[in-house]
Amino acid sequence: MSKFFKKLGKMLYVIFESLYGVIDKIIIMPISRLVYNVSKSLNSNNVNFNKLLNRPHFLIVISLIFSVICFLLIDNKVISLVENEAEILKNIPVNLVYNDEAFVVENVPETIDITIAGRKADIYLAKQLGEFAVELDLSKYTEAGTYKVYFTYSKSIDSVDYILDPSYLTVTIKDKVSEVHTVAYDLVSTDDLDEKLSVGSVSLDTSEVIVKGSQDNLDKISSIKALVSVSSEDYQEAGTYELTNIPLVAYDKKGNIIDNIDIVPQTLTGTLVLKSYKVNVPLSVSTTGTLVNGKAIASITINNASSYALDIYGDEEELKNITSVPVTINVDGLGAESVKNYKVTISKPTGVRYMSAKNVTITATFGDEEQKTVEVNNIERRFLADGYSANIISSSNTQVVVKGVQSNIDKIEANNIIPYVDLSGLGEGTHEVAVKIDNTNPLVNYVISNTVTVRITKD
Repeated sequence: MSKFFKKLGKMLYVIFESLYGVIDKIIIMPISRLVYNVSKSLNSNNVNFNKLLNRPHFLIVISLIFSVICFLLIDNKVISLVENEAEILKNIPVNLVYNDEAFVVENVPETIDITIAGRKADIYLAKQLGEFAVELDLSKYTEAGTYKVYFTYSKSIDSVDYILDPSYLTVTIKDKVSEVHTVAYDLVSTDDLDEKLSVGSVSLDTSEVIVKGSQDNLDKISSIKALVSVSSEDYQEAGTYELTNIPLVAYDKKGNIIDNIDIVPQTLTGTLVLKSYKVNVPLSVSTTGTLVNGKAIASITINNASSYALDIYGDEEELKNITSVPVTINVDGLGAESVKNYKVTISKPTGVRYMSAKNVTITATFGDEEQKTVEVNNIERRFLADGYSANIISSSNTQVVVKGVQSNIDKIEANNIIPYVDLSGLGEGTHEVAVKIDNTNPLVNYVISNTVTVRITKD
């Protein structure tokens, strides 16, 4: 408190010192000169008047009288030594007063602006002394409805005009109701989690919360989510972690956050289990484009090895479906040269967080293309709609032409070839369907032009 009075005293001293300098310059000095000139022009024989003027106290008294008169004129704004100014104070917090246990208030801004106008010294003093507390008091309203309410504020300096923007509001007061909602969780900041770790499970201490608000807002709620962050520096290795202060958020059907509701409790506790799950899978190479006529791929090596595998990390359920990591090389127009090297960046498959390798060198060698014919008859039926059966009623013997360099096509037998027919979109009846070949071997190509007759019946 003593600091405040010292600051106030110093400020008042500066104001009065400045005011005295102005009065001395434009009032006391001119009056002194005027009195001196008048006395000089009067009859020099008037000794008494001259003696009176020569007394220093007389001039001081006269100056003091004029100073008091000028101060009263200025203080009552009859004379203005300075022009009025205005200043806008932005984002003044609004203190909302109402019964928050029984009601919900809508359309109330968190802040408003105040314009203060007056003399510069008064504005400065108002800014130093005033806290500009703005209040919207709704405590007298005991029923739901729409009301026109004026803001109230503390006025620290009477000589300053205070203009609020806005000065009043039309607010809507609604009854507060409550409902019980189930809680699920969402993982946030997963990109900050160590790539070798994955979330095994999350357990919350409760599955239900109470939500309070207007009925309109409660009707918008689609889900309540606990936002579990895994970005903490504490999560550096696999293990079980206790969670505290998990925030809760309400969403509508479009995924927007619903404000102006209360969730009880505001935060939850829980348990987070982190795992480091990995599998070792091969890198599979496929090709795109067409070689020059008469040429075929003789061999493909990865980092100078005929086969290559890498460790992948991620969620266990996701990794169960991954049997290999694919990469593609473009061989269009190649074959005239004997060797082609590729620097390949490996893309993460969906569900993979970390791979033990990001780049590999793939080397493809080329040779002369040869071919042979293989007969197959074990044709699979794929993509048939539920509730139907399919039978091949024509001959299922199919001639497949295998193309590649001689050493590679010599390795291909009938049991290495998987022919199938695609029955997707076909209904009951008899259909002519082309035979296709599954080919995951980039060193050979299969050519087939057969069709078979398939009869589809309902089960």
